Amino acid sequence: MKRYIARRLLWLIPTLLLVTFLVYVALRLGTNPVESYKRANARASKKKIQQYIELNGLYDGAFGYVRGYFKWLGGFLTGDWAPSIKGRTPVWPNLKDALANSLRLGVTASIVGIFVGNLFGVLAALRPGRLRDTAVNTGALIGLAIPPFVSALLLQLLFSIYWQKWFGYSLFPTSGVYPPGHQGFDLALMLKHMALPVVVVAIQTIASYSRYMRSSLLDVLNSDYLRTARSKGISERQVLLKHSLRNALIPVTTLIFLDIGAIVGGLIITEGLFEYPGMGRFFLVAYGNGDFPQLMPFMVIIVGSVVVFNLLADIVYARLDPRIKLV
Repeated sequence: MKRYIARRLLWLIPTLLLVTFLVYVALRLGTNPVESYKRANARASKKKIQQYIELNGLYDGAFGYVRGYFKWLGGFLTGDWAPSIKGRTPVWPNLKDALANSLRLGVTASIVGIFVGNLFGVLAALRPGRLRDTAVNTGALIGLAIPPFVSALLLQLLFSIYWQKWFGYSLFPTSGVYPPGHQGFDLALMLKHMALPVVVVAIQTIASYSRYMRSSLLDVLNSDYLRTARSKGISERQVLLKHSLRNALIPVTTLIFLDIGAIVGGLIITEGLFEYPGMGRFFLVAYGNGDFPQLMPFMVIIVGSVVVFNLLADIVYARLDPRIKLV
């Protein structure tokens, strides 16, 4: 196990270098940072433009891309990040706040979605073909069929606009982490603002996990070794808790860790609709402005989280099933 982890960590370095270089080239080609800077700073002199090019290593030509990438990489690793093209503000404070907001929203929605989805999947698998199973499958299909932007708009209409019309006040806010002008930390107010985005994200999470867990658990419950366990007189509860669930969780584990790894940048639609200041909204604003100094750190965090959580998924695999050997 230790050798496997060490080898994967060593491979992590060239993987991150290769992927971030490809991202660097794609952003250079797709956003044209120099033109974006000119649009955002219409009165910038040639000297200022040249300073921006030198600061970000935006050299021309194929070799210029390689040279520019390593210049950017050196600055990124040492914390010498170029400022944003709009307002010349530091990138890290805004990125840190966006990351914290996305993690707070994504982790909360994932905990709710994974727990409820797996619970529904277990309940459905224990009564296959019955009313409960049909209800879970139907609900899951509806949840998967409704796009996040539709469920978000429906929830905003119901709990904010129509609720205001019916009762004279909005039950839940439709944007932000706090109301405009709010100062300090207020957990209750934060949870109130997070309620609708969490529900939107959790709907499809519940739908996905209920189907995955149902399918996985049905395969395990119908396996030969569980029939043998039952024939030895082991109670159905012990069969379920000690044998079935542990093995059924193995394929679900991959999905869980991949979803957690994608939390940082996977909420773009939801955050955009609710004007939630997380990583998704950070990306939309930065990409709209062609803000290269903001986009590169964003992409590095996304790539890093996905690669790291893939490794964690493999490790948990081996812990859940001793038959799986990581060498």
